[in-house]
Amino acid sequence: MFPGSIVKPGFNPLAAQTTTTTYFYYLYSWGFNANGQLGLGNRTYYSSPKQVGSLSDWASAGNNVGRSTLVVKTDGTLWSWGKNAYGQLGLGSTIYRSSPTQVGSLTTWLKVASGYNHTLAVKTDGTLWSWGRNSDGQLGLGNTTNYSSPKQVGSLTTWSTVVGANYSSIALKTNGTLWSWGNGLYGVLGLSTTTYYSSPKQVGTLTNWLSITAGEYSCIAIKTDSTLWAWGYNNYGQLGLGNRTDYSSPVQVGALTTWSKVSGGSQVTAAITTAGALFTWGRGQFGQTGLGNTTSYSSPKQVGSLTNWSVINAVNIHCLAVKTDGTLWSWGRNADGQLGLGSTVDVSSPTQVGGLTTWGIPYTGSNYSYPLLY
Repeated sequence: MFPGSIVKPGFNPLAAQTTTTTYFYYLYSWGFNANGQLGLGNRTYYSSPKQVGSLSDWASAGNNVGRSTLVVKTDGTLWSWGKNAYGQLGLGSTIYRSSPTQVGSLTTWLKVASGYNHTLAVKTDGTLWSWGRNSDGQLGLGNTTNYSSPKQVGSLTTWSTVVGANYSSIALKTNGTLWSWGNGLYGVLGLSTTTYYSSPKQVGTLTNWLSITAGEYSCIAIKTDSTLWAWGYNNYGQLGLGNRTDYSSPVQVGALTTWSKVSGGSQVTAAITTAGALFTWGRGQFGQTGLGNTTSYSSPKQVGSLTNWSVINAVNIHCLAVKTDGTLWSWGRNADGQLGLGSTVDVSSPTQVGGLTTWGIPYTGSNYSYPLLY
């Protein structure tokens, strides 16, 4: 595919860790909006999808456990809006924004992710950048100083993917190694300790890590052999290990070698197999496991029997997923309308959002959603 090409349902740029191909999307948002994170120029909550501007040049976002929205456009520019108490929007200030605002003038941004109050990004040259809150060294800069503009993390040009947790950060390099830094509470860094680190530290010596997702204090990752691994906080069984024990080093989830995509870690985790089956586990209080009840599970449970699930996002206490036919589905907590169903009623089973069949990547933040539509 060439830049600007139409994406077929089922393609997941999030899983294509080494791709530099760009895709054209419209951006929609709904749900909690007290900080202007919907990008609609106001702080009004919406329970149905609303288009952010009229442009179709949005390309990608990333995991988000907070209330600041950052998205990369097809021209490599980076845009931000929402909460900015610690400068996490990267705009050189702590002023909140309710409309997309460009971060500097560079056109070399590739991937971006949001922690609770900090931001991480990778450029097309493989360099890593961070900004925002740094109380626990989560920016990886060797200090605990907050920054309201992007700062380069070291000088390496081999970073591939980065994700943010509450007060920590986890990243992959192009050689398949895994790195982490920041707050080590509950063992979220995977370093066999709960120590804090303000600079990147390698997790073990393996070079077969493929993709990574993080919640508040938990991490879930897939290796190149399609096995699934988890570590960190496990109070709701969100690690999928059959218990509620915290782990400070990666532990394999079951014995399957067919995991394709995974998202979550805060309280609930969702994953898709290579066959297109959807599994969830963790906290079920608001129906966020999608299993038709409010029960919590500490081991993976299949959601229905369908095998046409394509992309999943379950970073917070609600879930969004896209099927191979391009339809969008949501379930879980809905107090702020974050499911996009035109109501504020919690839903415990996947429910279709509207009737469109052109949804791309279903990003979520804390009590809000901002998926891309092509």
